[in-house]
Amino acid sequence: MYNGDMIKVTLKRNEGRTISQGGSWVFDNEVDTFSGAYENGDIVEVVSYKDDFIGYGYINDHSKILIRILTRKKNEVIDEDFFYQRFLDAWTYRKSVVETNCCRVIFSDSDRLPGLIVDKFNEYLVFELDTLGMDIRKDMLVKMMLKMFEDDGVTIKGVYERSDARVRTLEGLERMKGFIGEPFDTHIEIDENGVKLYVDIAEGQKTGYFLDQKYNHLAIRKLCKDKTVLDCCTHTGGFALSAAKVAKKVIGIDASKLAIDQAIENSRLNGFDNTEFVVADVFEYLNEMGEKKQHFDVIVLDPPAFTKSKNSVKNASKGYKEINYRAMKLLNPGGFLVTCSCSEYMPRDLFMKIILSAANDSHKRLRLVESRAQAPDHPIILGNNVSDYLKCIIVQVNNR
Repeated sequence: MYNGDMIKVTLKRNEGRTISQGGSWVFDNEVDTFSGAYENGDIVEVVSYKDDFIGYGYINDHSKILIRILTRKKNEVIDEDFFYQRFLDAWTYRKSVVETNCCRVIFSDSDRLPGLIVDKFNEYLVFELDTLGMDIRKDMLVKMMLKMFEDDGVTIKGVYERSDARVRTLEGLERMKGFIGEPFDTHIEIDENGVKLYVDIAEGQKTGYFLDQKYNHLAIRKLCKDKTVLDCCTHTGGFALSAAKVAKKVIGIDASKLAIDQAIENSRLNGFDNTEFVVADVFEYLNEMGEKKQHFDVIVLDPPAFTKSKNSVKNASKGYKEINYRAMKLLNPGGFLVTCSCSEYMPRDLFMKIILSAANDSHKRLRLVESRAQAPDHPIILGNNVSDYLKCIIVQVNNR
């Protein structure tokens, strides 16, 4: 844990530039030499080819991301207090920028803790550990997190682990989930912007709920008053139920029956009588509505990431264009389109070009209302494009 007898990792000439620009990853093909033997998960010192100090980070040769930098301070010791201070810094930031009953407490590299995600749902925490360097320190991380909350007077009743992302296999780790400590009911009721929602932290997507869209859900509400709204890929009803607070009629569709059942339950929890949820493929449903000449005042597109690698961006662009084209054709003149991409590999400028191309093909004129991102508790680090992953573009769509 400490920075005592550690090996030195020297980078090749002209490598390490992403680190100097705010990144935290050292790839295996960037390394020139090692000063000694190590065990995966150890803290190592990273230096340039000129032997200039770059940072300390943990190492894992099972991954192409060989080292993940934790600190760039030569005199900083990586011990329990180091992680406590990182947690405290992250929590202090959240208290300044978001409502903290339900929020992301730790967002991996954006909080200088690569491989660690922690979400808070009322009095319960969900830990996601995606890397070996964090996984082997799990007990200490939970201990320091609970201490930080206790010191701040915040009650935490339980901790659940959702380390079941496929990315763990790239680290040589098994996917796993379960209680850390005493069991509790993992079906938790939360309040998001005045809407009640059930979150299943054991079986739901990711850590149980997509907290990154929290304020985008709220942002569309003012557009939906007395309107007919279609929410595509509704999941458990985030956008749909926010709209239902003020809309005349809301239809939510999703390919997952489990998600739709949860959305229906959430609608009943709020006593809404203006919602309808349908299990359907989004492309087929939009095509069917086009054939029926059905139109809407507001359409939300929040699909799963169409691209999860740089190599598939071209094909993903076609999918994003098609879904936006079909949605624009279904909007009443002057209607609003809320279109999202949650892929880090889809740059914001390219996504905007795709939306414009769909508008040109459908003979529509777009007025930009807002260009939004993920909630501030999923902070974007300027210079680190990977952290700017969620695009939420709101446009008004008119005929030419």
